[in-house]
Amino acid sequence: MKKWLTSGKVFAFAMAILLTSCQNEDSEIQNQENTAQKVSITDLKKETIASNSALPEIVQTQINDSKANLEKYLKNDLQITSINALGKISTQKGLEISQELISEKSTFIASGNILEPENLKIGTIGTLSSGDELTNIQTELKNLVGKEILLNSDVLEISWNYKGNTFTTLCFYNESGIIWDNVLGGLVMMDKRGSEEKSNNSQSKVSSTWYKQWWTANWLWGSKRGEIGYKITIYYTGSSVSNVDVSDWGSISLGKAKSESKVTKKTGAYGQCRYALGLCTPTGSLSFNSSNFSVSFSGLGSNIVSNGTKSLYP
Repeated sequence: MKKWLTSGKVFAFAMAILLTSCQNEDSEIQNQENTAQKVSITDLKKETIASNSALPEIVQTQINDSKANLEKYLKNDLQITSINALGKISTQKGLEISQELISEKSTFIASGNILEPENLKIGTIGTLSSGDELTNIQTELKNLVGKEILLNSDVLEISWNYKGNTFTTLCFYNESGIIWDNVLGGLVMMDKRGSEEKSNNSQSKVSSTWYKQWWTANWLWGSKRGEIGYKITIYYTGSSVSNVDVSDWGSISLGKAKSESKVTKKTGAYGQCRYALGLCTPTGSLSFNSSNFSVSFSGLGSNIVSNGTKSLYP
């Protein structure tokens, strides 16, 4: 004799199937997470070969000079305590592991101008950013691999002490010098007052004069990394301006730069221009607003932005 399931039994049977299905999905997700466990420096070392030579002199000099500048401006707050050569990246897998190691949320990063210690940010990527900003930072760091960090790049593990807390970073380099490190490359040295220069009008008859102003960002070891600036030139007869030219420029190694300028007063008693300038390290972003003619910075990264107006008289 056939036995028919009551509605209650049908419901219980359906719930049992649903719960089993959910448990299977959870199990699959857990298995995927276990399979995609975090990579480590030990994994990276397996994808490297020993370097045939000692640390290039230029790299050693860059590290020594960085140590000296950190000591000069930050005292004992941030110190390099040791370096350990890991080898030369020899496989594509090594590059992929490098991508993960420099961009994962628990990796340390730094941003700021060491000439202004109060504005420095040093910590893990996950604690210094979140949401879309975190995603953008991780993407920019990953993009360094394949563009700047290539096969046969060498790797150092640098140990740091920041106000008593210790952490490590990966420093990639080649025979030409350091390519990238989340701290060495994230921090900059720059005088936010900028520099200025003007033409010498000592001659008796001068029909033009110019003025230029610029801001320079340096690597921690002191060499120039980037610059933004503008130059205004006025042409005049007597005390009357007849024409004005303005130019601008912006560039940075491993970072982003924007520069815009325009003439706002071309004739009369003086000439005038507006300028909008900015540069930042790769984990930050710059945008130009044409309506108010200004550059702004967002995200996490060392940066300098300068927006303004300059008037020049004969």
